[in-house]
Amino acid sequence: MKNDQNKPQGSTLPTIQEAIQQPTQRLTDNLGHAISDDQNSLRAGVRGPSLLEDFLLREKISHFDHERIPERVVHARGAGAHGIFQVYDDSLSEFTAAKVLTDASRVTPVFVRFSTVAGSRGSADTARDVRGFAVKFYTEEGNWDLVGNNIPPFFIQDAIKFPDLIHSVKPEPHREIPQAASAHDTFYDFISLTPETMHTLMWVMSDRSIPRSLANMEGFGVHTFRFISAQGQSSFVKFHWKPLSGVHSLVWDEAQELAGRDADFHRRSLWDDIEAGNFPEWELGLQIFTEDQAAAFDFDVLDATKLVPEDLVPVKRVGKMTLNRNPDNYFAETEQVAFMPTNLVPGIDFSNDPLLQGRLFSYLDTQISRLGTPNWVELPINRPLAPVSNHQRDGQMRRTINPGRVSYEPNSLGGGQPAEVPAEKGGFVSYPEPMTGVKVRQRAESFSDHYGQAQLFWNSMSPVEKMHIVRAQQFELGKVEVRDIRLKMIEHLRRINAVLGDQVAAALGELETAEPMPSDAELMKLLEKAVSDTTASGGLKRDAALSMVDHNTAPPSVRGRKVAILAADGVNAGDVQAIKDALAAEGGKAEVVGTHLGGLKADKGEVKVDKTILTTPSVVYDAVYIPGGAASLGALSSMGDAVRFVAQAYKHGKAVGASHEALSFLQRCGVPVDAAKGVFDLSKQSADDFVKGVAQHRFWNRSGDLIPA
Repeated sequence: MKNDQNKPQGSTLPTIQEAIQQPTQRLTDNLGHAISDDQNSLRAGVRGPSLLEDFLLREKISHFDHERIPERVVHARGAGAHGIFQVYDDSLSEFTAAKVLTDASRVTPVFVRFSTVAGSRGSADTARDVRGFAVKFYTEEGNWDLVGNNIPPFFIQDAIKFPDLIHSVKPEPHREIPQAASAHDTFYDFISLTPETMHTLMWVMSDRSIPRSLANMEGFGVHTFRFISAQGQSSFVKFHWKPLSGVHSLVWDEAQELAGRDADFHRRSLWDDIEAGNFPEWELGLQIFTEDQAAAFDFDVLDATKLVPEDLVPVKRVGKMTLNRNPDNYFAETEQVAFMPTNLVPGIDFSNDPLLQGRLFSYLDTQISRLGTPNWVELPINRPLAPVSNHQRDGQMRRTINPGRVSYEPNSLGGGQPAEVPAEKGGFVSYPEPMTGVKVRQRAESFSDHYGQAQLFWNSMSPVEKMHIVRAQQFELGKVEVRDIRLKMIEHLRRINAVLGDQVAAALGELETAEPMPSDAELMKLLEKAVSDTTASGGLKRDAALSMVDHNTAPPSVRGRKVAILAADGVNAGDVQAIKDALAAEGGKAEVVGTHLGGLKADKGEVKVDKTILTTPSVVYDAVYIPGGAASLGALSSMGDAVRFVAQAYKHGKAVGASHEALSFLQRCGVPVDAAKGVFDLSKQSADDFVKGVAQHRFWNRSGDLIPA
């Protein structure tokens, strides 16, 4: 029967089919109810918790959670590993009753999943993106999931905007382009209209969003949580993971080439490091502060777009996590692992952060959608080590066989078991925070500063890091096709810093004065003086911990570093072995990159080849060494790929070493010898000097024109 036959005579309402096809300017929910506020979830008071009755929030996030099967909607591409965590001492006992953080005798198993956010499972590891850093602690009190990112703030303040954020950054729906990239119109359209995103945008446009390896990545809990002591006292806490191998990044040129040459670069390096016994390690750091301290800050700790500067509240390092075992099966473990911020242990509780409040609903909804059953908790990777005893029953894929006739509580037929556990005996209780306020869809005025911490981040960068942000925004906005969006973004960037905004405007042809574009060296000098006034920063102009170049607390180390030894037939075997030995003594690794697989003829015997120049680019290595041997050097000099291999390593600021015989080959590559700038002549410097150069990661003091964007 046609729809119009069912239409009541004289009715002005459209038929079902007409309603589906009829464009409307009214924003509604999925049942046609007009929405008066799509920016804020419903909460008890402007700084109160989100309310379960918010059907708009639940509908929007639930629909979003179920958009994709079977992969995750976000964080689809991931890598995981098993490990252990152990707290250093009992000094946190005054703040929290959580035994995992107060009992130094406990070794807690963990599983960690690292991920990119925007791309599909088939995207490349090295996309410019936020990265997930999720840790599942299998504690004796139940599982605790610390579900965070490698960037401490987040784009939005309220969970009701999360579907909009991700929809905007995902491939545009009309053509499913681009994959795992933010450089397109819909993303910048959304954020140009959402100024709260500016702080996190600065992080994403910095080198933080393209880590050198997963082991060189910081992790952050993002939200403010509560600690509850055994005496019931509350304090606020921010969680940090500090990598013991240092915080280092790729440069954009490397990231782009790796996406084509080795799309699995990050997951491969994590796997290889663990297999080789170079176990990645992080220290758990905490920022602990009282509610009175938080109230005195000129920003709101419930605002997820803000961080608490470390120069304002120092990070206390309290324990160490070591990843020491690779998964046995990617699907069963890394793909099926399910994290939820609701997984807490006694002594840790939530705050009223509206982004966190929405996540508390979203994650359970997502896991049921992805894994198809409420019994996902019984999968081996998700099952707690703590004993489970309750009255949950049945459902798809149920593994537990519950004997007896009782499946309810309270009961007498089952002897009243299992019974509730009083708080004083370890039962979980929520902090009794007083609640007042009118039900509103409104944000607190303390959430309104959207530029101050973006300015703080900018000021805290070294000149080279600032230049990378400029180049990143020039690239990203150069891909945006709609001029009006570009113009709005330029104005946002100018509010963060005038030099930043003007340099991006110049690249987009929007600078009013017709000055020529500066060279990299000229831009570096300009950026040294480019400092903004700040707000929402605790009075700080800079925060030392934000710069990876100026502030890296880990001592220089070659542990886990890979060095390419570039060689051909006729190579000097002694030179090769000397570098291998020097690196191995410090925990580094050398691979011979040759003209062909198998063995290279050497002055003494044969040198085994690990990779070939054809299949292995310079960007997968941390440094390059060229040994002696006239025939070897002659062959390399005639190969364009070999010349490019060395020139590219130099361009990317990496250590380059050469035997005295190989100096002419360095000239052929356009690489000048200068130990202060990381190019070593091993007839004047030792192999140990070269190894120390590798440990420096980058030599940013090379010519500005060679520093990549």
